[in-house]
Amino acid sequence: MTRDAASALRFAPEDQATAQDEPRAGAPRQRPLPRVDVVAFCEDQDTAAVIRDASTDRNLAKANVSVRMGGVQAAVMAFDATPTPSVVVIESLLDRDEMLADLDRLAEICDPATKVIAVGHVNDVLLYRELLRRGVSDYLVAPLNVPQLIDCIAAIHADAEAAPLGKVLAFVGAKGGCGSSTVCHNIAFAIAASLRNEVVIADLDLPFGTAGLDFNQDPVQGIADALISPERLNETQLDRLLSRCSDHLSLFAAPGTLDRVYEIDSQACGTVLDVVKESVPWIAADVPHLWTSWAKQVLSEADDVVITAVPDLANLRNARNLVDQLKLTRPSSKAPLLVLNQVGMPKRPEIAVSDFAEALELEPSASIGFDPQLFGMAANNGQTIEEVAPKSKVAAQFRDLAALLADGSAGDRDDASLLAPILDRLRLTRARA
Repeated sequence: MTRDAASALRFAPEDQATAQDEPRAGAPRQRPLPRVDVVAFCEDQDTAAVIRDASTDRNLAKANVSVRMGGVQAAVMAFDATPTPSVVVIESLLDRDEMLADLDRLAEICDPATKVIAVGHVNDVLLYRELLRRGVSDYLVAPLNVPQLIDCIAAIHADAEAAPLGKVLAFVGAKGGCGSSTVCHNIAFAIAASLRNEVVIADLDLPFGTAGLDFNQDPVQGIADALISPERLNETQLDRLLSRCSDHLSLFAAPGTLDRVYEIDSQACGTVLDVVKESVPWIAADVPHLWTSWAKQVLSEADDVVITAVPDLANLRNARNLVDQLKLTRPSSKAPLLVLNQVGMPKRPEIAVSDFAEALELEPSASIGFDPQLFGMAANNGQTIEEVAPKSKVAAQFRDLAALLADGSAGDRDDASLLAPILDRLRLTRARA
């Protein structure tokens, strides 16, 4: 932030409005913030509360965020004899001239690599441009909100040449046997086929996973091998461990055997998903119906969560618990999507869809009717509903859910992912076979 170091800082375009602007629809996703230190010096308690809330967001999970009161004066005293951190957030209640004078004092002690975000209470374009000219990375006008702050911090650390990370869609059932895996596999197929995007299904139910059966695959190796040695997972390993299901869909299959006990390490699971995210735009994580540290982590850190439930009392209780838990671990993220499955089963008493939604305070994104013949035929043939009955109402529902999860933007992307060479080799191998 020193005058001499101003050229080392990232400047925003001069024609950019203040950081109050919402992110553009369809803008590329930012990478989650790396392991950096963020120290904020606030003068307003509301601003401090927003920054504390942002520190719990999954996008700042690796960052070390601390909040102090006192504004510029406290910052100058804190860093007078110590190095400044990666990011400093400074709030000021002063007008333009006084705020610039205060920040000049901070500039004298800031390290060249430090990024400074100024928070003010004056919506002044001239002040904004003057701050950028002096080396401030961005200027935000209070009151702040969590997404705006996260977007600002991530933007100043973004690598313009790095591909955006993939999006993790986590699927979980409120109760065993409710059809969460079926929903996961059909939505993943719809994203891959209808939106023409590369998708990897990660079957995390190692002993009982059905993804291999649902796509008529019997791979020798799969996700268990990656979880055993996550540090070895790279493009070459992915080439060996993925199996091809369709033009744009690949499978990280579960072993589906009981010859040993499977213990998944939370760190290993996160590492494997991170590696896959660097290669493809979409990962459908099929999370089994259990509650462990790694399952909780996958659901908490996913970009979107889909809860599948059957309209009965046990499913309602479990779904309510899941929704409440996700509110605690994902306070700044979107609410999960609810899919009601097997609705209208003959002679089975069930909770009305409207009552189920009211109890959860969550409207179902889809209510899939009970159709044992259609789903049974697809399962026995190792096919999806789209392949068995593309004109059916259920197939249309899966396509709609896929478009909803993709925010309507995936179809506009003609991805040439880092995994494309691997997928091409898989196509060639499959054709020769």
